[in-house]
Amino acid sequence: MAASRPNQLFRNKSAKIAAIPMIATALVVFLGGTIWTVAHSFTSSKLLPKWDLVGLTQYERLWGTRRWLISIENLMIYGVCMLVFCFVIGFVLAALMDQKIRFENTFRAIILYPYALSFIVTGLVWQWILNPEFGLQHVIRSLGGNRPPAECEGVGLSLSCWLSGIEFDPLYNPRIAIYGILIAALWQGTGLIMVLMLAGLRGIDQEIWRASRVDGIPAWKTYLFVVIPMMRPVFVTTLVLIGAAIVKVYDLIVAQTGGGPGNATEMPAKYVYDYMFGGQNLGQGFAASTMMLLAVLIVVIPWAFMEFGRKNRG
Repeated sequence: MAASRPNQLFRNKSAKIAAIPMIATALVVFLGGTIWTVAHSFTSSKLLPKWDLVGLTQYERLWGTRRWLISIENLMIYGVCMLVFCFVIGFVLAALMDQKIRFENTFRAIILYPYALSFIVTGLVWQWILNPEFGLQHVIRSLGGNRPPAECEGVGLSLSCWLSGIEFDPLYNPRIAIYGILIAALWQGTGLIMVLMLAGLRGIDQEIWRASRVDGIPAWKTYLFVVIPMMRPVFVTTLVLIGAAIVKVYDLIVAQTGGGPGNATEMPAKYVYDYMFGGQNLGQGFAASTMMLLAVLIVVIPWAFMEFGRKNRG
């Protein structure tokens, strides 16, 4: 009986043979490239990589550089805000769409459309929108007649003077420039999160909603204590997508602010690119990219251990 069973190793031979090129590419390109990068982060490579070991010198120099520390701080602010607002806005939009509203397909397409654009296009568009000379601030001030401050003295809090006095230039104010980047990123990425959340909501059994209405349970309690726990796989997928987008954000920064004003919107990915190609300091760029990889592994490894460990125990 046991001898008649096919050997597990030779099952689905065609699929396994077809997967060999992909596995080889992953091992050589991704795993090999990662090991090569980490190894050369301990060298003094400049314009070209060279095997001249210097120990942890590149990492000491990295964490002693103010620009790198500012980029980490900006990434933390951007990442936390992006996670919170993407989840909240995406889920709220999905919950509204799930009410079987009219023209749902039209609204869904409009909200998802920005995701089809590249970050370069998004950055340039929002650079124009947030420009105080001819963007959103100019439109708001024009509603107030663009009255100079001298004309508003003694007038009181009239609407025209209030509109003319509005200052909204996030891309040119170092204190809030990172939030101007956040606005553009949310505009582009929220549509995809909404679609993922909507797919999760559509997978919820309708009997749950009927039972909650019969029992008189408020809708917000049903969402909070029943629906959201059932959508855990969707939330995990969304978290992975948003996390990957946060860590590798680069083109949006370059297109919208170029890292400025000053270093107000500097990000680790831009730091790596500038040192590797602009500063001709491969060792420093390799060290920075290795730290980015380490940050991802610190988050991914515990999650994978808990996720797959629980399945195996189950």
